[in-house]
Amino acid sequence: MRLSFSIMLLIVLFLPKEAEAHRFAPSLLKYVQTAENNYNVVWKTPTEATSNIPLRPTWPDSCLVKSEKPVTREGTGTVSSWTLDCSQLGSKGLVGQRLGVKGLAENQASAMVMLRLMDGRSYQSVVNAEALEFLIPAQPGQSKVMAEYSVLGAEHIWEGPDHLMFVFGLLLLVGGGARLLWTVTAFTVGHSMTLTLVTLGLLTYPVALIEFAIAVSIFALALALTRKDNDGLFKRHPWWLAGGFGLLHGMGFAGALAEIGLPQGHVPLALLFFNVGIEIGQIAFVVLVLALWWSINRPIVLQRIAVQKLLPIPVYLLGGLSAMWCIERGLEVLS
Repeated sequence: MRLSFSIMLLIVLFLPKEAEAHRFAPSLLKYVQTAENNYNVVWKTPTEATSNIPLRPTWPDSCLVKSEKPVTREGTGTVSSWTLDCSQLGSKGLVGQRLGVKGLAENQASAMVMLRLMDGRSYQSVVNAEALEFLIPAQPGQSKVMAEYSVLGAEHIWEGPDHLMFVFGLLLLVGGGARLLWTVTAFTVGHSMTLTLVTLGLLTYPVALIEFAIAVSIFALALALTRKDNDGLFKRHPWWLAGGFGLLHGMGFAGALAEIGLPQGHVPLALLFFNVGIEIGQIAFVVLVLALWWSINRPIVLQRIAVQKLLPIPVYLLGGLSAMWCIERGLEVLS
């Protein structure tokens, strides 16, 4: 069983391009109306690209750039901002116009496009290689909010290797069966609570310190996996570990959701389905790992001695990766 887990861990480790987790993923293009014909535009996108063709936001040709701020670096991403004068569009402004991003197909990327108007209306949509532009409708639809925030939640957990590695460690700790069900449920309850509290503004926290604490939670889980006996607290009651550390991971999810933003008038709905998307991504990861274990657990080709020598590999990899995150994020806390 652990042989397959080691192979799965190697696959997951090579998926992310950076040890830094889930910042500016996907890219964010945000328009905020500041006057009748003026809009502030903020474009946040990862620094590293998969293509020589850069990602570039697009807006109606009749909108003129009044000012542009220098590009700044923020975490693993860059931030660009402009002020647009869209007087030539008339009283409706950007409503009924198309907003998008060029270069999505070449970079195999997606971006969240948001528009907030002075009268309180809010619009959002995900653009990608199949849909390069977002046509601003007269009113935002609930079904679109449900679908898009579910996708964003699933994308977030798959692009956040720290969260996936914690779930992977739980699988190593408890195996399958009812213990796995209770443990994953506890993790879900924990991160759902803090995600909701932070998003609704009922709880605040220092971002850098929480990111460091998340890395420590993964390292603590790796240490628990090194115990050869079954008397450890984590192994006897893994749901307490999962639920407690889930509170920390929920704050990490909330940080990503804060970058994306919530549509005015649909805050509870967007929050609910962002969380649903996280659970879908988490369940898909668990199913994938278990399916891989089932396929490899059939007639074993390797010698028994070779299998035994490979058993510690996933634990060492999990511990090494989490230790690296602890050092990197600890330095951010001190800086």
